[in-house]
Amino acid sequence: MAQLMAKENGLALLRLPSGELRNVPANCMATIGQVSNTDHENVKIGKAGRKRHMGWRPTVRGSVMNPCDHPHGGGEGRAPIGRSGPVTPWGKPALGYKTRAKSKPSDKLIVKRRNGK
Repeated sequence: MAQLMAKENGLALLRLPSGELRNVPANCMATIGQVSNTDHENVKIGKAGRKRHMGWRPTVRGSVMNPCDHPHGGGEGRAPIGRSGPVTPWGKPALGYKTRAKSKPSDKLIVKRRNGK
């Protein structure tokens, strides 16, 4: 759900839920309202079997694998990550790594970036 802040020069200034202020063309179409069933994220699954019925398989932590299976694996006992930060099984940075391209054409439409990282 975004807030319309201003309209000028054929652009509409929106405040997005992330806190980002962004210009969009004023002739863009938008749906008014919000997504239904906002309590969907609050459902407690309760047990592993219910998640399995949804088609999910068990999640195994990288730190309990062998080094051949995951970069966090191996070591004596419960070893720390052992590198500068957490990574995916394929060695790409995880948790907070920005993936947005450096020179997106739409960068000029962003007035204020979201707060945070």
